[in-house]
Amino acid sequence: MLYILALLIGVIAGLRAMTAPAAVAWGSYLGWLPVTGSWASFMGHWIAVGIFTILAIVELVTDQLPSTPSRKVPQQFGARIVTGAFSGAVIGATAGATIGGLVAGAIGAVIGTLGGAEARGRLAAAFGKDPPAAFIEDAVAIIGGLLIVAAVA
Repeated sequence: MLYILALLIGVIAGLRAMTAPAAVAWGSYLGWLPVTGSWASFMGHWIAVGIFTILAIVELVTDQLPSTPSRKVPQQFGARIVTGAFSGAVIGATAGATIGGLVAGAIGAVIGTLGGAEARGRLAAAFGKDPPAAFIEDAVAIIGGLLIVAAVA
């Protein structure tokens, strides 16, 4: 079950690179993710919560801009894999399975990036413009990230 949740948080990172670590930081801060005493214990600190939340909000805003590069661009794709792997590793750390969580998170990020790009393209075509598709993607990423973190608890 833990690896499935790590995979799913990776999918969230594929949709929104910074939403996954923000959800993991909030889950750690609220005590939903028992990371105390592990390498990931810093995620439960209010500074980590603040930094990842600000980065997630900045990403949500900048993704609405017409000049935002495709998520399939190597830098964007790589960033999503890294944040997915990191978020999965934090979830894995709750049960001493950091490496397994890291791998599952990275795989999920690849799935989320490629599948999310396809889904967003179809939604944008259905709406005739991109902003409604982006808002739907934002809602799925935020709600999904919080539900995944809550499920670990």
